[in-house]
Amino acid sequence: MVDNGEEKLLAMARHIAKTMGRNESMADDILHIFSNFDARFSLDKLSDKPDELDPRGSADLHRSLKSLDRRISQYLVADHPIWADSADSSAFLDAIDELMAIIRDWTPMARDKSVGNYLARADDLMQQAMLRVDQEFRSLMDRGGESFELTRHFRNGESTGDFCFDSEEDEDVAEGILGDGLQIPVAQPVTDYNIVIDALPSGTIGDLHEIAKRMVAAGFEKECSHAYSSCRREFLEESLSRLGLQKLSIDEVQKMQWHDLEEEIERWMKAISVSLRVLFPSERHLCERVFVGLSSTANLSFMEVCRGSTIQLLNFADAVAIGSRAPERLFKIIDMFETLRDLMPEFDSVFPDQYCSFLRNEALTIWKSFGGTIKGIFMELENLIRRDPAKTPVPGGGLHPITRYVMNYLRAACKSRQTLEQIFEEVALTSKDYSKLEDRAAASSSSLSVQMEWIMEVLESNLEAKSKIYKDLSLSSVFLMNNGRYIVQKVKDSELGSVLGEDWIRKHSVKNRQYLGNYLRSSWSKVIGVLKMESGSLAPAAMKDKLQSFNVQFEQVCQTQSTWVIFEHQLREEARISVAKTLLPAYQKFVGRYQSLPELAKRTDRYLKYTVEDVEGRITELFEGGGGGGSRR
Repeated sequence: MVDNGEEKLLAMARHIAKTMGRNESMADDILHIFSNFDARFSLDKLSDKPDELDPRGSADLHRSLKSLDRRISQYLVADHPIWADSADSSAFLDAIDELMAIIRDWTPMARDKSVGNYLARADDLMQQAMLRVDQEFRSLMDRGGESFELTRHFRNGESTGDFCFDSEEDEDVAEGILGDGLQIPVAQPVTDYNIVIDALPSGTIGDLHEIAKRMVAAGFEKECSHAYSSCRREFLEESLSRLGLQKLSIDEVQKMQWHDLEEEIERWMKAISVSLRVLFPSERHLCERVFVGLSSTANLSFMEVCRGSTIQLLNFADAVAIGSRAPERLFKIIDMFETLRDLMPEFDSVFPDQYCSFLRNEALTIWKSFGGTIKGIFMELENLIRRDPAKTPVPGGGLHPITRYVMNYLRAACKSRQTLEQIFEEVALTSKDYSKLEDRAAASSSSLSVQMEWIMEVLESNLEAKSKIYKDLSLSSVFLMNNGRYIVQKVKDSELGSVLGEDWIRKHSVKNRQYLGNYLRSSWSKVIGVLKMESGSLAPAAMKDKLQSFNVQFEQVCQTQSTWVIFEHQLREEARISVAKTLLPAYQKFVGRYQSLPELAKRTDRYLKYTVEDVEGRITELFEGGGGGGSRR
């Protein structure tokens, strides 16, 4: 009921409208301006048209709207949060419910001019009420997020510690899923991601749900979704920031130094795992509670909440995938490929509806692009091997750096064998460079083994070219022995062996024995040839000349090979034994014949410079690379 003072105020407003208005329509416009200026000047109160003049029986509608206008207006002008008092919030929602019921019930009669006018006033009042509940909705979310400590709960009910995004205490506390020295401590390291963050108190969630129901019912679904998503989106963005993830453009990512990018990739892997396994499911859980019974609004809101953070994570991955394919990047790229692969079920479960399909599709596309990047890196490795110049020989025929690099690289790569097999199963052998391997591919256990075998052939061809730098054929053979043995050993004692197979190992072991045979022939055939004797007896002078020639040639070979090296102990012993088996029997036989001649036996010390034991001793000094080589007696 309007008191006397308010009635006088309303009467003054009516008088002003009638005085200033040139006609009834203009007067109504002036009254409408007053109603927008102050809730006390509502259209219902200012109207001086008696209800009983309504021929359509809309008097009830008029009275109901007048009552609702008074009840709702007092909350519209309130300068304090309505939801600070449960009685106020309940009364406000009840009034809104009544207003919605009136609009729903009278809308079929809206063709009646009088009813239509009242409904227009009702719609205007609903618009104002929705603006206020929108403010209350945002205020509830802000207050709830600030006051409620984020507690981590395992779904299996096990007791755990708490984490709080704003804590700066105890730097010694163990880091867990949200920790990276980023002042987000947890009670203990976490390896189980099966947790949910209750980001708002249950009471707040209930209040939000009640508001959301009214806003959706009143046709303000998008406004409600926007209010919700804008608040929660900030929470996710802050969470990613605290996980150390920077907002970087594709250009910024590709300009980063590799060392810095490696660190950023580590942060990315941690952030995307936490997001897909903890943060996004928690947001989905919260969304479903706030919008329970409103699935369409829940899906729309959840997509709006997570879209920005998900795109940020995927854009970083995409920037890395389309970036440099330098071989040293392989292992981090594999890590990113495996991370996305392992998270694809989470993408499907967290983003199952049509609103989020583009996020699922983008994740799948980028994951597959990493496979292409990895294939490209192996192609770049082949090019790197081919381009390695064959200019400067390795001293002493030792192990070439390219051999060590490639073999350790492939061994490390094969630790991710299953992942690489998954990737290379999609490789089509269409390049002319792979034509030699097509027949082999049919019998091979996997496309990965074909790829690895091809790289090995490229490496072996490069080493063959490098061996030709040596002018001494014996040293060229030692170089191939060293590098061939290293390759086989690295293959045998790693996963690379099972990728290439036993046949490959046997074939290359035979090839390495051939290198040893080549060395023996080129180094010792001429020396042994000196010791050969024709059938029958030799003249003492001829025997003496042969012995002197042997001394000179043996000395030269030992001197020349004193700087040569065989790096692997077993191979070094095999080479020495092979030399001894080839040389010692012939020399021993020759010395026996020499000493059997009376003319020479008297002067053995003068011409017999090396005993059999001395020759054997010099052989045992070969391939140490020390540069020694003085004669021994």
